[in-house]
Amino acid sequence: MDHRDEVRDFLASRRARLTPAEVGLPPSTGRRRVVGLRRDEVAVLAGVSSEYYARIERGQLGGASDAVLDALSAALRLDEAEQLHLRNLAHAAGRPARSRRSPVAPATVRASVQRVLDSMTTSPAYVQDRRLEIVATNDLARELFAPVHDFARATGSPASPARFAFLDLAARTFFVDWEQVTRDSVAALHATAGLNPYDRALSDLVGELSTRSEHFRTLWATQDVRLHRTGVKRLRHPEVGVLTLDFDVLQVVQEPGLQVVAYSAAPGTPAADGLALLAATAATRAAEIAAGGAAAGGL
Repeated sequence: MDHRDEVRDFLASRRARLTPAEVGLPPSTGRRRVVGLRRDEVAVLAGVSSEYYARIERGQLGGASDAVLDALSAALRLDEAEQLHLRNLAHAAGRPARSRRSPVAPATVRASVQRVLDSMTTSPAYVQDRRLEIVATNDLARELFAPVHDFARATGSPASPARFAFLDLAARTFFVDWEQVTRDSVAALHATAGLNPYDRALSDLVGELSTRSEHFRTLWATQDVRLHRTGVKRLRHPEVGVLTLDFDVLQVVQEPGLQVVAYSAAPGTPAADGLALLAATAATRAAEIAAGGAAAGGL
């Protein structure tokens, strides 16, 4: 990924979705050569010169003041996630080359975080990094996302619902709302790219998915970003059928770049019954593994 390309493509895509009438500008006469707003129209709305906005859209975003970023956000009607993305792009542009290498999230979590996951016996939960790869999980989440982990073992790749969604046809059955899941995954990866466009591992992942999935390439070109905080996900589990689950995303403050994703179901719902069945299966499987380990240790 090239940072200037990220800035250019994001801003161009945001102005392309607006019309002069939508932002209160008089309709232009004659044939328009661009879809959406022209650069000079964005400049007028933001209160900056056309030359300055042109430089910004060419990727020269470093040094832009908060006032300018706020004005651009208002002119382009950016939502909260898009405003944050623009600020992250500006911050990355202003960083000196020697400081562009960001801390890499650990591949494993601290023992105390794993204990917290393990204590959540009725709620599937896992820890993911900024590339949406699972770095720790509890038994119930491993049972719930068994197709994801099966795909990871078969391909020798990190366990990742996003990678599974794009590269395994089984994902279209497992994720009831597969189209929405893929859009959300790409939007989250785009947000990560804005936060640190110099992340080599993320660039490699985007390159791999772009090469292997036309659907990913199409979604990546939309430049959409989204904050992944809470929502509802429907999963079609091979053993218990369709589960409609709430999910919440929590930051691991001590480990920048890591998030806990926890799923739950309201008591008395079919989804709660399905999770209870999976929890029993997970407990039985864990007990069998423990017994096998103890037997092996006694030999």
